[in-house]
Amino acid sequence: MTTNTPPSPASRASRSLWVKALAALFVIALAAAGYFSFFAQQKAPDVTFTDLQGNKVQTQDLRGKVIMVNFWATSCTTCVKEMPKMVETYNKYKDRGLEFVAVAMSYDPPNYVLNYAETRQLPFKVALDTSGELAKSFGNVQLTPTTFVIDKQGNIVKRYLGEPDWSGLYALLEQSLS
Repeated sequence: MTTNTPPSPASRASRSLWVKALAALFVIALAAAGYFSFFAQQKAPDVTFTDLQGNKVQTQDLRGKVIMVNFWATSCTTCVKEMPKMVETYNKYKDRGLEFVAVAMSYDPPNYVLNYAETRQLPFKVALDTSGELAKSFGNVQLTPTTFVIDKQGNIVKRYLGEPDWSGLYALLEQSLS
């Protein structure tokens, strides 16, 4: 016959300490994993952009420069609203090594994109993503505008969904271009 004797107070305290220690280790491991996944730099995909004139530009060709890749559409009111600021940003930093590619989404009619680029005299590369492969390569971009800032080593250092915080973007570009 077995008797169930309750654990001693010392045994309960020891078990409680082990549980708390394991819980603390679990929390620390989660925090570390979150920190490293958040701050780990993601490489920009190796893609080829085809601009409105049919010229091809590969991300590999732009290494050593800071690149902004802006996914947009002529039907996107926020995109149209932010485009003059994008032009201003490009003009402000192009002489310091900024490259800019505005990628029109696959659903955007090419003749609309061409008309918009010509009438607004967009000074940077405007590419068509007729197949949607560029958007897929950049993490399946579906919402516009989405803008990526890529450093000189080809790492994505920032992704903006919607219109960027302009002062934050300028600070990031200043740091990346120096």
